[in-house]
Amino acid sequence: MGYPMAGHLVDAGHEVRVYNRTEETAQRWTAKHAGTSCATPAEAADGADFAFVCVGADDDVRSVVYGNDDNAGALSTMAEGSVLVDHTTASAALARELSEACSAKGVGFVDAPISGGQAGAENGQLSVMCGGELNDFTKAQPIIDCYAKATTLVGGPGSGQLTKMVNQILCAGAIQGAAEAISFGEQAGLDMDLVLQAVTQGAAGSWYLSNRGETMVKDEFDFGFAVDWMAKDLGLVRDEARSIGAPTPLADLTGSYLADSQTAGDNRRDATVIVRRYRDHRSS
Repeated sequence: MGYPMAGHLVDAGHEVRVYNRTEETAQRWTAKHAGTSCATPAEAADGADFAFVCVGADDDVRSVVYGNDDNAGALSTMAEGSVLVDHTTASAALARELSEACSAKGVGFVDAPISGGQAGAENGQLSVMCGGELNDFTKAQPIIDCYAKATTLVGGPGSGQLTKMVNQILCAGAIQGAAEAISFGEQAGLDMDLVLQAVTQGAAGSWYLSNRGETMVKDEFDFGFAVDWMAKDLGLVRDEARSIGAPTPLADLTGSYLADSQTAGDNRRDATVIVRRYRDHRSS
């Protein structure tokens, strides 16, 4: 998702340097956009007003921000007064850790996980949930708005990640509900194309039902937000829920269906592939 997001920054007139752990991806980006590919995160962030991170999980963020045996990290070259923005969906604990590490260098920090999928990134229509200090957010917001339709400061460091967990619980409910409803309708012998027409415009409608209902009926899942990523996100939810004593039975249920999908080899397919687990139960 960082690929099109960086492109929107160029389109808005910003000078952009990029680093990707897969070098050919960065080269492909610079062939398309007027930016510079860098060999390390430190080189990309050197002297920049803002550094943006968009990777997979906590340890990926640490390797880019702090560096590792192969590359110097972005924070090592960031100047006092600059701002680090992490768009990765990661733990709230990591966000608070990064905030402290940045503060020690006089660098601002905003945890800013995103929602909207690949299409939202490409169309500049992402929703960005932010945690951090108001001053740092105020600096970063006009830049983030280059690829966002909604940018909201929820609270202090970690609040963005906690809000993304709320978002993922809601998505889990929509996915699980759509899968169960579609499987039920199929087993009842209904014409599901007509059923979707009937229900998507009413109180039962959701983004997932409108945008994934048809493909779920057709058993098409080679796109979208992968099972592995949704499973990772709900793992973060469950870890946080245990630490604060919050019940999350819905996240647990969807997590179990995602785990079954991983066992079935559907790891890289869209998370709505869990509808196959309902079909598996019907045929068993």
